[in-house]
Amino acid sequence: MSYQIRKAAVIGSGTMGGGIAALLASVGIPVLLLDIPAPDTKPGDAPAKRNAIVNGNLTNLIKSKPAQFFKAADVELVTTGNTEDDLSKLADADWVVEVIIEKLPIKQDLMARIDAVRKPGSIITTNTSGLSIAAICQGRSDDFRRHFLGTHFFNPPRYLKLLEIIPHPETDPALVDFMFKFGSERLGKGCVLCKDTPNFIANRFISIIGSVGINYALDNGYTVEEVDAITGPLIGHPKTATFRLQDLVGIDVSVYVGRNLYDAVVNDPWRDVLHHEKADQLFDWLMSNKFLGRKTKQGFYKTVTVKGERVHMPLNLQTLEYEEPQKVRFESVGKHRKIENTGARIKAMINEEDRAGQYLWHLHAALFTYASLKLGEIANTIVDIDNANKWGFAHELGPFEIWDAVGVAETLPRLATSGYEVAGWVFEMVDSGHPTFYQRNDKGVVVGYYDPTQKGYVPLKEDKRVIIINTLRAEGKEVERLEGASLLDMGDGVGLLEFHSKMNAIDADIIEMVDKALKRLDDHFDGLVVSNQGDNFSVGANLMMVVMGVHSEQWDQLDYGVRSAQTLYQMLRYAPKPVVTAPFGMTLGGGAEITMAGARIVAHSELYMGLVEFGVGLIPGWGGCKELLRRVVNPVMEATPNADILPHLQKVFEQIALAKVSESAMQAREMGFLLPGDRIVMNRDHLLAEAKREVLHLIPNYVPLRSGKIWAAGRDALSALEVGAWMLREGNYATEYDIVVANKLAYILTGGGLSEPQWVDEQYILDLEREAILSLMHEEKTLARIQYMLENGSPLRN
Repeated sequence: MSYQIRKAAVIGSGTMGGGIAALLASVGIPVLLLDIPAPDTKPGDAPAKRNAIVNGNLTNLIKSKPAQFFKAADVELVTTGNTEDDLSKLADADWVVEVIIEKLPIKQDLMARIDAVRKPGSIITTNTSGLSIAAICQGRSDDFRRHFLGTHFFNPPRYLKLLEIIPHPETDPALVDFMFKFGSERLGKGCVLCKDTPNFIANRFISIIGSVGINYALDNGYTVEEVDAITGPLIGHPKTATFRLQDLVGIDVSVYVGRNLYDAVVNDPWRDVLHHEKADQLFDWLMSNKFLGRKTKQGFYKTVTVKGERVHMPLNLQTLEYEEPQKVRFESVGKHRKIENTGARIKAMINEEDRAGQYLWHLHAALFTYASLKLGEIANTIVDIDNANKWGFAHELGPFEIWDAVGVAETLPRLATSGYEVAGWVFEMVDSGHPTFYQRNDKGVVVGYYDPTQKGYVPLKEDKRVIIINTLRAEGKEVERLEGASLLDMGDGVGLLEFHSKMNAIDADIIEMVDKALKRLDDHFDGLVVSNQGDNFSVGANLMMVVMGVHSEQWDQLDYGVRSAQTLYQMLRYAPKPVVTAPFGMTLGGGAEITMAGARIVAHSELYMGLVEFGVGLIPGWGGCKELLRRVVNPVMEATPNADILPHLQKVFEQIALAKVSESAMQAREMGFLLPGDRIVMNRDHLLAEAKREVLHLIPNYVPLRSGKIWAAGRDALSALEVGAWMLREGNYATEYDIVVANKLAYILTGGGLSEPQWVDEQYILDLEREAILSLMHEEKTLARIQYMLENGSPLRN
């Protein structure tokens, strides 16, 4: 049959269930959210009273930070109810997701009730984190079992990429294929096929290997801070590392999952790491004191406020007292931390003899060994094991990718000497002339992976929706390169302008590469994509270059730099061939300005876009003011020439003066950064391919954009904005210097105090931007704000 999801229902409105409902509503799917009725109520009671639990959870969901909905209006697609009065409404749902307590009999009872009211062919899934999928649907109707599977989201569902899909023997294979496609394209997830085994893949690994890491620390006298210092970004993991991750997840949740897994995997040779004497005593102590991590502000770290700043005091694992934070230093870390390639960095670290090297060797030895033993049992391919670990926990590399990087054959003797019993198929792989788990072609591009059942490499399925910049580079597609930016050939006549400066800050290299890209549009490319595959699109201009220019009084060069960027951004926008920008993540300041310089934007849904220059005592100087006027103010005046423009002008003023940043691409559209014709892509992996597709769509009949006029509201509007700024100062919401900067911003946005409202050229507003930003660079307080931001990563309110 053909599957579709037009309406959904989620049963269980807690953190996970509510998060799944928010994600579905955010992608436009109406959701029925159910939970148990409030205690001491009965059928017929007022819905507000009867549904107090689900409504309370929804209220908390709306208020939660980070935001669970993409935009505020998405909550309107969520309808609430309870499992006693409203279960019959499931008959309207194409997909029902169960997210209730992890107790098999309770889940089975609910499934029986769902089976009685669901419509034939509707999809029923469980979000269980480890119970048997087959057992949950045991005894249900044939149609129910055929349309039942596990869909294990990770918390929070909006932000974590992994979606584990777990069929049971009777699940319709076509449904599995549909859920992969739906999860990938509509929900933006990285989908992994798991076998129906306890805790599936990701949670199985994090429980076992996480326990290994904690146990080794306890047995060998490592501190909480020492372990977290070497198990975070140093090895390609998030900053939460090991003990901070425990606090984030919740000590109670970690204990519950680990002890349940211990009971469920009686035949797992690594089972005993889940029942370690010292670790059990430590976790029992934390639980008995209700030190459950971040939710109680106390776990492996205790959060306290000292002189107005939050301090995280680590737990001494020997004395069980919280201590002052200490700087952790390892000679090996200092020696190798700047190695750019994560695999090479891990290889260097595990071959060191100091305490950091020893810890990381045993952590990775356990990881390699366990991965080798679980292939075939919990997953069919090494690719699924790697992706589950990467996507579930934001790890840069999976177990087999790391093993390839450090050397499979060269680590096998050391693993044996250290007492780790690797699965036999790994030795067979190496002995048969297959030196790595992943097969690479002569250009270094991965084209296959080792399959023990085939005793050789099998082709890696190519996904046409995924373009990897490093693959283009390996294939010789890099046309131009500078230290901070490159120009690559994406094929089909489309070029790619890539940033790769530190934090993708806009610097001289990027500006120069914009110029080179524009010249290549004349004679080489038919269209251009502007994007990259860093952690963020761009954090804005390189402020250090501003500081250096000011200190050396290179005012002519600073003026030239602003003029050049303005000119090139304008040339991008009005290029004779289509330019599509593809932003994602943090897209701030100059990054937002270059984004708006494209003829079209194709954005990832997780877009945090804003003109934030005000925070460092500056205003947008590369066309940001002009573009928001064009996008927000112009349409109003074009549609209704006599409209009251002040509310719309105030919106632009406040966005810039308050340095507002969107919480999603959908919200960025509401703020005016994205226009109705711009597109939003849910899956970050698909962003470049979709941007390229947009360029190809525009090429055949492309008519270059023409520079237009900007509405300048004039002197009266300027006075109104200045009064608004003065009121903020009177209310102690702004400093005196904030008002200095705000008044310059108001001057630009109203057209420089023109006596009458009128249409002006774009260059007129650009000149006002340039004059204002250069004048602010002369101000000591602006320079102090910039220096403070560079040193502390937060704004100074002077």
